[in-house]
Amino acid sequence: MRFAGFAPRAKSHLASKADRLLVLGADCGDYDIQAELTRNGGNVSIVLTAATLLTPLTEIDQPQVTIEDGLIVSIESRGALEAPQNARHLDFPHATLVPAYFDIHTHGAMGHDVMEATDQAFDAIGKFLASHGVGAFLPTTVTASVDDTLRSLEGIARQIERAAQAQSDAATVGAMPVGIHLEGPFLSHSKRGVHPPQYLQDPSIELLQRFWEAAGGRIVLMTVAPELPQAFEFIEAATRLGIHVSLGHSNAGTQQAKAGIAAGATSATHTFNAMRALDHREPGLLGVVLDEEDLFAELICDGIHVDPLLIRLFYRAKRPDRGILITDAMGATGMPDGAYKLGGLEVTVADGRCMYEGRLAGSVLTLDRAVRNFVEFTSAPYGVAVRYASTNPARLTGFAATYGELAPGRPANITMLSPEGKVQGTLLNGKIFMS
Repeated sequence: MRFAGFAPRAKSHLASKADRLLVLGADCGDYDIQAELTRNGGNVSIVLTAATLLTPLTEIDQPQVTIEDGLIVSIESRGALEAPQNARHLDFPHATLVPAYFDIHTHGAMGHDVMEATDQAFDAIGKFLASHGVGAFLPTTVTASVDDTLRSLEGIARQIERAAQAQSDAATVGAMPVGIHLEGPFLSHSKRGVHPPQYLQDPSIELLQRFWEAAGGRIVLMTVAPELPQAFEFIEAATRLGIHVSLGHSNAGTQQAKAGIAAGATSATHTFNAMRALDHREPGLLGVVLDEEDLFAELICDGIHVDPLLIRLFYRAKRPDRGILITDAMGATGMPDGAYKLGGLEVTVADGRCMYEGRLAGSVLTLDRAVRNFVEFTSAPYGVAVRYASTNPARLTGFAATYGELAPGRPANITMLSPEGKVQGTLLNGKIFMS
């Protein structure tokens, strides 16, 4: 299918053929703009052109984006502004430019789990995510022993620091890990999914403090079941630390869910999944998630975790600035069918389903595929789907100044989409990652 606004356009007359880089296909490899600029003596601007641009709040036809030192200097329609002298022109002739996506719930890819917390794992995951349009992500833990969780949090924090240093050195190796999503151990036994029951914990401010210190203050998002003992005081304490609390893996009733929001929770984890079923007399957490206008809500849009009919219901219920597309992807993402690790669990993957002891265990979904699925399942405007995958997660997690919108003065974290909505490339810190 072809999405609105994804129309081909005329060939560029901005620069001579010798000065124009035409980026068309999936076999171009990664292109390091910074290296190109260095070879040309530096001080060279980048001019990016395409068929359409979604900020995503507005749409610009025939956009001309000027980038200097990794920042967007201007966004104009073609011909409205003269390109800087000696500018390097990157032309995506049939593409739509959108903000790089932001996955706040992912466990791994390319045979690696984020809890490995090694350079090899994060380099592989980051490059894979970038090739699918993702500019930033929250490495997401799975419930494990306290000691294993502490070790993983320390290691993930080191990887976040390493990625930040690489970015400052203009050596970005892929999507940026910008914080941690702690999914477990403060979850309901009855809605644990595949989280190991022996490692689940009741909310403990003392244990949270240990996790916080091990992570070097890098826990950005945390899933909590609000019906657990002392959950409300726990949510308040987490919020004071600056952690965004998401309600999930929960059997909470309506009043417990509302009390969790009153205590400071601002989001819901993978809506519909690992939640108490909707009841017409006791709507429970799911009913509250769909009804509360200001609550952010995650959604796994693979057509496996949630039926398309309910995805349409979700779209009608949530405001355009509150839905969030996630992947809940595990290490098997980008790999052939087989057996893979999810935390300490061995999960079998076949035909797009990740199973552990008869239960779904994460996904092999990519965020660009989730965006296309959402448009296909709901007929939503493409700009809404892009907001779900970029703007909204950035706003929830406090990274809206860096990710989720294309505007002058903001970092040039840009994804290029084909007329079918497939990723052609992702521009991050002066490097294009091709799909």
